[in-house]
Amino acid sequence: MKLSEKIRYLREVEGSLRGLDRAMTQQEVVHAIHDSEKGGRTISQSYLSQIESGSRPHLTNTTRLLLARFFKVHPGYLVDDPEGYNAELMSDLSTVEDKLDLWLISGAERFRRDPCLGQALLTLARHDDSRRCLLLLESILDTPNLLERLLAVLRPEALEPRPAAPEDSPCPPLSLATSPEPAKFSTPRKPRKAK
Repeated sequence: MKLSEKIRYLREVEGSLRGLDRAMTQQEVVHAIHDSEKGGRTISQSYLSQIESGSRPHLTNTTRLLLARFFKVHPGYLVDDPEGYNAELMSDLSTVEDKLDLWLISGAERFRRDPCLGQALLTLARHDDSRRCLLLLESILDTPNLLERLLAVLRPEALEPRPAAPEDSPCPPLSLATSPEPAKFSTPRKPRKAK
């Protein structure tokens, strides 16, 4: 991964961690660095833009330390990875949950043209126990007809055929059933497999 890609990725992660549901802009990063540094040290937005565009492939040591403190990464991370480098083998992440959350945030970035899917991935990443949520999803999918039954209660509009929403339209919020009585289903339950 190139330094420019790492900085863009870190802006995305930082925006998500701050609850913005989007990447921090370069200007927001510059202001946040200025506000967080003693003595008001910062970098300019144009310098950050040059780093991200790749026109400035190397950082000064002062800038590297400043960005590392702000993004809370090791200064050695803020360089181009050598050819053939595999981040999976050298990861500093200590828990499966952290790796999973970063993977989900990365997925949200990759699917930013599908705002509903991106939002779902970010919501899952922000949950305290993302792993359990994914395991629950597996159980839902393994149980016959449960997905359709849950959609009928939680998102009935998802069962109706309709044209794809425009890219700029917001996702419909997940809502509970609109009727005051709980939905009743006559489908018998299949016994769960012991794992």
